[in-house]
Amino acid sequence: MNELANRMRRVGRIAACLAMVPMSAAAMPAPKLDFTGFEMQLAQMVAPDPGLSAFYGAHGLQPVFTGPDAGPRRAALLDAIATAPEHGLPPARYDVSGLSPADASTDVATEMRYAQALSRWAGDVGNGLVDPAVTDSMNKRSLVPVDMTALLDRMISGDPAAALSSLAPSDPAYAQLKEMLAAQADLVAPADAPVVSEGIYRPGMSGPEVADLRARLASIGFSAADPPADPQLFDEALRETVARYQEEAGLPVDGIAGPKTLAQLNGSSANPRTRRVMMAMERLRWLNGHDLNARLIWVNIPSYSAQIRENGQNVFETRVVVGKSDPDWETPEFSEVMEFVVPNPRWNVPRSITAESYLPKLKANRYAVSHLEIVDRRGRPVSRDSIDFGKYSGSNFPYYLRQKPGPDNALGLVKFMFPNQWNIYLHDTPSKGLFNNASRAASHGCVRVARPFDLAYALLRANSDDPRGLFHRMLDTGQEKWIKLKEPLPIHLVYFTAFPGPDGQLVTYPDVYGRDAMLWTAMKKAAQAGS
Repeated sequence: MNELANRMRRVGRIAACLAMVPMSAAAMPAPKLDFTGFEMQLAQMVAPDPGLSAFYGAHGLQPVFTGPDAGPRRAALLDAIATAPEHGLPPARYDVSGLSPADASTDVATEMRYAQALSRWAGDVGNGLVDPAVTDSMNKRSLVPVDMTALLDRMISGDPAAALSSLAPSDPAYAQLKEMLAAQADLVAPADAPVVSEGIYRPGMSGPEVADLRARLASIGFSAADPPADPQLFDEALRETVARYQEEAGLPVDGIAGPKTLAQLNGSSANPRTRRVMMAMERLRWLNGHDLNARLIWVNIPSYSAQIRENGQNVFETRVVVGKSDPDWETPEFSEVMEFVVPNPRWNVPRSITAESYLPKLKANRYAVSHLEIVDRRGRPVSRDSIDFGKYSGSNFPYYLRQKPGPDNALGLVKFMFPNQWNIYLHDTPSKGLFNNASRAASHGCVRVARPFDLAYALLRANSDDPRGLFHRMLDTGQEKWIKLKEPLPIHLVYFTAFPGPDGQLVTYPDVYGRDAMLWTAMKKAAQAGS
């Protein structure tokens, strides 16, 4: 009996706290002390969810989804969740089986089923199915959380369907990816379609296996305009049909049904192209809350490119070199604000590079790496002759290495700063030859830019009517100069292995760091956990 009494007192305290809406001291009413059974149970149930507890507390623990007047809200939520496959999300995560807009039940368990389904749906479609930091230690992205109180307020006072439709990313690329995902779903054959036997099918071949190939393609809408004279003959019309399927499925187009084509055609689940589309949608959800139509810098690591985008369109583009495919040197994913252009930069050698690359050379020969100067913690030069390099390791070396400005500086003649805790920045380089390589994962994590001067001119446009002249006046001093941008702009370091191109077609890129496998595994795990 004492345990029950303690529990009821605890629930009462929760309910009292939730029922007090913040307001000025003069207007603060006396705390509500009498609660219905519904309110007591609801307070206890929503307490673990900060978003729901804040909302229900602000609304006096009153129902949102149950009762005769809540039908439109129930219908809007169930309709939204029914679109989960269009977003590449698993409907089973939201546990709405058996719920109906017509059911006006007023029990707290039903209220909580709707509320919890909304909370999970809003988080998934608004911020992503999985936490980016959990999928990969080099994903440093901070999410912009969905404001549950504002969402529920809109559902109560406005159009609940419109409120829910606003959760997904509004970027045009997301809409394009949704269309691509729908098209890919159409490429999965029904269960009763014949499975094509292994082999390589070419024009001129004949047999029942060719008829199976023809029938399986027809089951997903790929067939010639005219019926074949002989269904078992691989004729020119079938070659064209196979080629159309290959093009739509993102396969090499040759009109021959070989192992890759058959594996995808015979598959009953997400093919590689579909997975890439779904992962691209997930990565865009991670960026939800950022205005991707603003003027911004977009660095896509797998495409080895950096762009300035305005209203979703590229207005400047350059090749880049990104971090090596090594856990210690990968370029991380995050968003920040570009603030400075720095002509004639010094290079303050990162401690990790000092320990791995330079200290061993200095131990062997104190006059090695002569292009670098050694300084103390206060930046004062230190003579190499005064240092016993042999007694230091990378962890206790008390000095710092830096390189003076100049054309041979590792950062080239300009760097671009968006202050961040990982000390990542964009910069020029004296090693121009790397930009001619197809694979350009070769740096220690920072991003080298092929057209650094042009990027500087573009960024300095608000600083001067003559941004080129401003930049070169600073450059000609030969000294490090920090130019603060009058128009700072967001910079997003992203990792898209597939993204809509300018023509609306899906463009794919190499999975440089193997992050796709980690993300897909996390997405499958999240889907299974919710089913």
